[in-house]
Amino acid sequence: AVVEAPKTQALLASFEKLGLKNALFIAGPEVDTNFALASRNIPNIDVLPNAGLNVYDILRREKLVLTKSAVEAIEARFAVGA
Repeated sequence: AVVEAPKTQALLASFEKLGLKNALFIAGPEVDTNFALASRNIPNIDVLPNAGLNVYDILRREKLVLTKSAVEAIEARFAVGA
């Protein structure tokens, strides 16, 4: 997930359009700096890199949002025989 500027209000408006009020974002190998800055003051929204994925954070949020790169990295990490 990438945003052009670290603007909390703009990101919050986008989340509201998507109906995201309580979510965990898994952003891929690294979290975009602007996305992290914009989201850090939004209550009930957490952002982690895929290496930070854990059961506790998944269960404490209503929605789980994954970027395509996060899905690919998680699949590779938990692949059978890997």
